[in-house]
Amino acid sequence: MTDALLNPSASSPIKAGAGLRRRRNAADFRLRMYGLAAISTAILLLGILLTTLVLGGYQAFVQTHIRVTFPISAENVDAANPAEGNFRAVVSQAMTSLLPAVDTPAEAREIAKILTNNTQFFVRDAVVRDPGVIGGTVTLNIPAADIFDQLNKGEVDRNSPEQNRRVDDQQIAWFDDLVSQGLVSTPFNWALIFNADSRFPEIAGLSGAIVGTFYAILVCFAISFPTGIAAAVYLEEFAPKNRWTDLVEVNINNLAAVPSIIFGLLGLAIFIQTFGLPRSAPLVGGLVLALMALPTIIIVTRNALKAVPPSIREAGYGMGASKQQVIMHHVLPQALPGIMTGTILALAHALGETAPLLLIGMNAFITSPPGGILEASTALPTQIYIWADSPERGFVARTSAGILVLLAFLFVMNGMAIYLRSRLQKRA
Repeated sequence: MTDALLNPSASSPIKAGAGLRRRRNAADFRLRMYGLAAISTAILLLGILLTTLVLGGYQAFVQTHIRVTFPISAENVDAANPAEGNFRAVVSQAMTSLLPAVDTPAEAREIAKILTNNTQFFVRDAVVRDPGVIGGTVTLNIPAADIFDQLNKGEVDRNSPEQNRRVDDQQIAWFDDLVSQGLVSTPFNWALIFNADSRFPEIAGLSGAIVGTFYAILVCFAISFPTGIAAAVYLEEFAPKNRWTDLVEVNINNLAAVPSIIFGLLGLAIFIQTFGLPRSAPLVGGLVLALMALPTIIIVTRNALKAVPPSIREAGYGMGASKQQVIMHHVLPQALPGIMTGTILALAHALGETAPLLLIGMNAFITSPPGGILEASTALPTQIYIWADSPERGFVARTSAGILVLLAFLFVMNGMAIYLRSRLQKRA
């Protein structure tokens, strides 16, 4: 008779061990599946977001232009003072000459609306740059008005009833005539990047917001980076461990979680109302963003300092270096990759904040880029907010395009963080 028959319980430990392994393997498998499902969901949602933005904003990166030859007669433009010419008449005559069937003043005014409302200023600037064209002609590619830009891009349903469209059948026929003459083109919309804001979508751009954002982030970095590192070094390396420092550390951690609108209210009350700094200025925006970034930079810097191996400090002290020398020449260089990464990520987070900038007035209508940190400006997040609130249909695509430009800024800053971290780690 075998051992199994004499002692039936002899194989139970083996069976129990096999069952335990199966349960562990099943738990490990489920955990991996949960992780893969979470990553797949995150990638899917990110893909949906980017796809929605691209589909909604790609048309803003091209703009319908119409090539028009403008007759610059001495009757409408005085050579002695070309800036004060009757350029509305010049535009009307040019458009009427393109469509000879237009023979009434009312139709002439209507056909001129195919071009952007600022066409007279484009022509004026061209004449002022070269007064020699007076008595001759000047040919320019002029942006089409927003509704005709939408028509050219297929956003206007030609087959819908005329009363449901912003363009009537006659205007569509005029535009189709211009297309048949080869005068309509759709080049890349450089104005989106190099123009300032405008009430007219076809010529509105982000240059003022881009420059204002650059100045605000520059001020933010100049204040938050040295201040945050100095505070972190003191708290981590020099400050005594007592109730006071514990209170400071708790408050720093709490400030990192304070809603951004609170910092906006603080900036409005302190920097503008108390110190009298100019409203809407990148200086004030940078100060507010610096207050937001400081807690994050301090926390990240302290963690980076803690991550430096104790042997680095011990080796420095063993060589006779002072505490200041150990920190400045050994600890900080080792912690710098983490510090720079955290700083750039904190600045990237501040770059996307809208609420505090709205409270300090960086949502003003600015038609030219600021010349310095004290001039009125807007920023990319607030410019996107302004466009999203605009009723014109052309601003819908430009809102998505503005978000794509902001995301490009964030990707560049994150790429800089990765590059600096890799470069500094190699040096360390």
